[in-house]
Amino acid sequence: MGRQIRVELSPRNEFWRNAFFVEWAHQFPDRELAPDPTGHLLVPETWFSDLERVAVQCLSAVKLAPSDPGRRRMLRALFPTGQTRQG
Repeated sequence: MGRQIRVELSPRNEFWRNAFFVEWAHQFPDRELAPDPTGHLLVPETWFSDLERVAVQCLSAVKLAPSDPGRRRMLRALFPTGQTRQG
């Protein structure tokens, strides 16, 4: 099967997240995607370009997930996204 990688899906919203999984199942019925407890996908490395292509079709993006999700959680707690700086 090859080397496994952790992938993060970044859709615009929940609608496009669902659309991604529907489109993936339609285009690749023999390739099952299952999120891990952190919400990332563990997939064979060879699937990455196909994941990118389907993500673009569903107004989403995929990227390699961090090797230490706890560190990202900590950084997000310290520096929340979506806040505007006032100066």
